[in-house]
Amino acid sequence: MKGLIVSAPASGSGKTTVTLGLIAALRARGLVVQPFKSGPDYIDPAFHRAAAGRESFNLDSWAMGRAQIAHLIGAADGADIALAEGSMGLFDGVARAGGCGNGASADIAALTGWPVLLVMDCKGQAQSAAAVALGFREMRRDVPLAGVVLNRVASARHEALMRQAFDQLAIPVLGVLPREAGIELPERHLGLVQAQEHAALGALLTAAGAAAARHLDLDAIVAAAAGGIAAEPFRPLPPPADRIALAQDDAFSFVYPHLLAGWRAAGATILPFSPLADQAPDDSAGACWLPGGYPELHAGRLAAADRFRDGLRRFAETRPVHGECGGYMAMGAGLVDAQGTRHEMAGLLGLETSYAQRRMHLGYRRAEPLAGLYRQPLAGHEFHYATILAQPDEPLARVADANGDAVPETGSRRGPATGSFFHLIGAAP
Repeated sequence: MKGLIVSAPASGSGKTTVTLGLIAALRARGLVVQPFKSGPDYIDPAFHRAAAGRESFNLDSWAMGRAQIAHLIGAADGADIALAEGSMGLFDGVARAGGCGNGASADIAALTGWPVLLVMDCKGQAQSAAAVALGFREMRRDVPLAGVVLNRVASARHEALMRQAFDQLAIPVLGVLPREAGIELPERHLGLVQAQEHAALGALLTAAGAAAARHLDLDAIVAAAAGGIAAEPFRPLPPPADRIALAQDDAFSFVYPHLLAGWRAAGATILPFSPLADQAPDDSAGACWLPGGYPELHAGRLAAADRFRDGLRRFAETRPVHGECGGYMAMGAGLVDAQGTRHEMAGLLGLETSYAQRRMHLGYRRAEPLAGLYRQPLAGHEFHYATILAQPDEPLARVADANGDAVPETGSRRGPATGSFFHLIGAAP
């Protein structure tokens, strides 16, 4: 599948805006667009899915090997073009390489041969933007640069000055977005507001598509798509049970689509339920999975959801229940919200967490489970602001960061109940 990587020199340059606009504009032309996201992220792929009408899969050069990346790209067949949104800056990753790279979007570009469409925030600079792009073109010769999209351009004169500089370097300018394009996305402490929470998502995607059609050279961008990667044999992680009760609502939505696809491909049935709607896990399930999300924003409702908490406790008497990050906190004894109010959680574990004094925990993780649903080494990541007040149960795993240094967030286990701040990506490559 031919494709492009939509990347940038830094976060906040407009990658998501350009990616969504391109998806919407190309889809309006009748093209089938397959979206991807480089690196660990839940928020952007949900917007991709809404724009493309197809699931967006994460591609991660630290947490995945070449075979898994090729498998995910090959499984998303039937598309005319792939668009992969990068993370942070194009070359940004960790210090020590993992599966097939250090997590940088440039690794995915080199592996797939997909050229980079570089989105540049041009506020406060003119010809200097061309010098930045030149450095990105020369940094790694195995990472082809398709061209640039100039974002937040102030005037026609501003554009003319930059175009002249880019022409001298033979770097194609494939689009120019004016400063008043007006298609920015709202944010909160873990990134963008979730797609399903966006009241005017359809209108925003329509506006993004119209802006892309008006300001980007869609013909040249489609023509610049190239590359592809041959499929390789790969076996995803097996499902934790034949029937899996999966919490899914605004408080629990962070589960990677490739994990669910792998479980379904192995014959598992996914049984969604909503804790916020006070629903208990399906009693026919053999395991219950509580994903991450934003339980801290809904702690009062979760504390009042007696049917959910009682049903979860009964389920855990005979079958495994696992929580990731937000799900882990909901399985704990209590959660203190940002205003300092403590809310009682399910009590399957002794974990106590607080958002009254926030501290960021961020980065890749490698886990060696001591118990639980999976026993082989696992690759994943941690991303939350919660402070642990108490974690009295037995540790779930030995956990290390990308440098191999041990981290104290080991997770917890108590009988068949397990939980961790670790977001699972897959088996460690």
